Order: sequence, then structure tokens, then C-alpha cells
Amino acid sequence: MPQLRTPLRAIPWPQYLLPAVFAASGIALHMRGKARLAPMRQLTDHSTFTAPYNLLVYAASEVPGTPYLELDRFPDLQALAERWREIADEGHALLEAGAVTAATGPNDLGFHTFFKRGWTRFYLRWYGETPPSAQSACPVTTAILEGAPSIKGAMFAFLPPGAILGRHRDPFAGSLRFHLGLDTPNDDACWMEVDGVRYSWRDGEGVLFDETYVHEVRNDTDRGRLILLADVERPLRAPMRQINRLVMRTVMNATATQNVEGERIGALNQAFGPIHALLQLGKPLKARNRKAYYAIKQGVIAALAAAFIASLLRPLLRRPRSAAVR
Repeated sequence: MPQLRTPLRAIPWPQYLLPAVFAASGIALHMRGKARLAPMRQLTDHSTFTAPYNLLVYAASEVPGTPYLELDRFPDLQALAERWREIADEGHALLEAGAVTAATGPNDLGFHTFFKRGWTRFYLRWYGETPPSAQSACPVTTAILEGAPSIKGAMFAFLPPGAILGRHRDPFAGSLRFHLGLDTPNDDACWMEVDGVRYSWRDGEGVLFDETYVHEVRNDTDRGRLILLADVERPLRAPMRQINRLVMRTVMNATATQNVEGERIGALNQAFGPIHALLQLGKPLKARNRKAYYAIKQGVIAALAAAFIASLLRPLLRRPRSAAVR
């Protein structure tokens, strides 16, 4: 009796390789650490789509893969912390002038979900560029940052009383996140948790963490929290070090945005405007019936996934019987 089988050479391997890599990477990312997002949330999260790249970064990392990291290896950060009062003075001046604000429009893809909670920022540096508004308003801080080559991005970030930043993963593992307390409640009721480990900010104190772990932030005090937030290049072994620097110069630079009208907006943030407008179409339904909104959203995702899988299987299903019989 003839045996039915598909020869290995007849399988469209390139068609399966990419989704297999993404699926395996997404699962590995989801299982990383103790704290996790809900499976459906992780499925649609931006960190899932960058998971293959991030796993390569983790494999080449020269620092431990822990939620928090020691500052000893980063002299740039120690030098920054030593001058925290000067940095705080410029941050206070901007805050009092009302210059630490939300985005000027749908042009800040990386942080757009934070603004609805009252979180605000003022960019000081972003992957190779210093906005003109930062140079004129913060000459001391921008000069300090220019002398810190490991710091690729930096901003003043303000979290008002009662604000919450929900559980999330950041999508890019090529940098680590540094917070320097400038004017904080100095209270354990103002905190963040990274992979379930809690930290509370203190004036003049720095903390370095891996933002690709699940983390969240709360300010349950009656005072705002002003910090310097910085992206720090993750130390990597070659050749991943060179690849990561190329990604920072191109992809991450394309997420640049403006403090004031007229400053440059990167290509990815320019593209985010139309996408954001499309997302807004679902807001009325979400306001009326959140369960229906998420049911439809998940249904659309499931339908797209089913269509994608069907497109992969179609070449095998349509293969003539004679080609599969040996």
C-alpha cells in the first residue's frame, strides 16, 4: 500500500520559517521573568513583534539579565548622579514654565499611552539628536549628556499625584532605562515594580533597570515626581554591538519627536498619526461596551491569524495527490 507523505524538499520552508521564529520568540519573551502580561495582551503587544531581535540582544548581553542592574559598570551614570542638583534646577525651571508637557499631537509612538494618565515629558536628547529647545533651555544638562556617550536618549519626566502607568513591556532591549530622582515625594507610596520587585524614588538617587521586563508605576502621594529618564546603551558582544548601534542610529532615531512646534519628527512618529486616527474609530464602542470592544478586537486578531495560517497551508492542501504519493 503506498505511503502518503510530503517530501522535505516540497515543503515551502521560507514560508514557515518567519512565523515559526516569531512564535518561538514571542513565547520565550512571554515566559521571561516572573511577571507576565495576559496571553492575549502579549499577543498584540509591540514587544512581541520585536522579540526575535531582543532575544539576540539578550544572548549577546555583557550585563546580567536581571530586572535591576548595578551602576558600577556605567561611569557615565555615576557622573550624571553627582550633578543631580544642577540638572534638577533646569528641570524645575521647565516645569514651572509649563514646558514639561504631553505630545503636541499623535507623534510620540513610544509614550503615547502615558499621556492620558497625566504623565508629561521634555526631551533632552534622542538617539543622536538634541532638540534646539533643549539646547536653549537646558545648557547645563545637555552639556552633561553630551559628555556621556553611553546615554542615547534622555528627558525630564513628570508623574502627577494619583497617576498610574499600567503594566507593560518596552519593545527595545538594545538599551537599558535609567531614572535619576530630581524632585520626588521621597515616599514608598510613589513606586515602580519591575518584574514584581518594587522600587521607590529618592532625590539624587539613580536606578538602572531592564524595561523589557513587565513593569508598572504608581504615585499614590499628593506630590508630583520629577526625574531624569535616560536610555543607556546595553553593553553587547560583537557583532551584535555593531548591529545594535546601527539599529539605534536608524530605527530608534526615527522615533524622535518634538518639544515645540517646528522641531523634527522622525519617520516612525510621522507614520503613527494615520494609525492613531484609525485606532480612534473604535473609541466610542470601547466607551459604551468594553467587553464588546475587546471581543471584536480579539476576533479580528484571531481572524487575521487564521487567514495567515491558511495562506501557509494552502500550498500543501492544493498539492496534487500524485506529488504526495510515493
